[in-house]
Amino acid sequence: MQIRHALALLIATTSLAANAGYEDHPRFAEFAAELKSEYNVPEDEARRWLSEAKRMDSVLEAIQRPAEGTMEWDRYQDIFLTSKRIDAGREFLKKHADLLAAAEQKYGVPRQIIAAIIGVETFYGARQGNYRVLDSLATLAFDYPKRPIFWRELKALFALAEVEGVDPGTIKGSYAGAMGYGQFIPTSYLAYAVDGDGDGKRDLWNNPADAIFSVAAYFNKHGWATDQPVIEPARLKGNAYEPVINDDLQPKWTVASLAQMGAEATVALDPNASANLVRLIGKQGPEYYVGLNNYYVITRYNHSRLYAMAVYRLSEAIR
Repeated sequence: MQIRHALALLIATTSLAANAGYEDHPRFAEFAAELKSEYNVPEDEARRWLSEAKRMDSVLEAIQRPAEGTMEWDRYQDIFLTSKRIDAGREFLKKHADLLAAAEQKYGVPRQIIAAIIGVETFYGARQGNYRVLDSLATLAFDYPKRPIFWRELKALFALAEVEGVDPGTIKGSYAGAMGYGQFIPTSYLAYAVDGDGDGKRDLWNNPADAIFSVAAYFNKHGWATDQPVIEPARLKGNAYEPVINDDLQPKWTVASLAQMGAEATVALDPNASANLVRLIGKQGPEYYVGLNNYYVITRYNHSRLYAMAVYRLSEAIR
């Protein structure tokens, strides 16, 4: 009986701990001090919000199995390059034609790229995520220390709540804390979100104008080159190119130097343009491409060659 009672007590204690907020976590004081120093958010606000946050084991499980780390291009493309998503993208282009044209004019980013980002991220705003961001980011910040980025993002969430005048407990998003049409993480929201329609707010959850302009502003700030190519198929000769396959996301070479190594684009490109040799595993085997600066810029949104190719191919399909 004593053993059974002790076991029941342990289970009850564990359950209470799992359901408790994070205001009593051993690192709370450290978190609150940084929040105050960096964003001037008072400790009592942090305490109040974190007392409402709940640990989510499903978030800890999901963060360890992202699609980009478990798939090759042959399967990954089937998630995003569907007729349903392409058709919806064309409708998005029509519905928001004026907004997309204005954003393209202001920031130099093609409307189809803006639409494709939103299409890949949230199916054009329809699937913004069902996780309460307060819970997911608190869980990752305090219980997943191997990725300190989430500690930073939780602080930014509270700063965002102060700046935009929203209750962090009401914000829904992805398991990793991304929010709105374009799935901006809190630091990106603070840094790159813009007021697209001049109403004095930056509402990426409900306002397509703010979302469209913010995606365009993000790409512009990260170096999108207007009217320049993104990625082109490569024709291979010899084997001197092999050491530079997928050697970096950021372009380290030029179109001319890759051609000298035996990896030449199948269309004419500026020989001095920055470039990398990209290999993806497609449905028929390895595929090789010359990836240019704009391809790299897409990876600033999500650091994945697969993601960048999905966005580009979707943009071409809906254009």
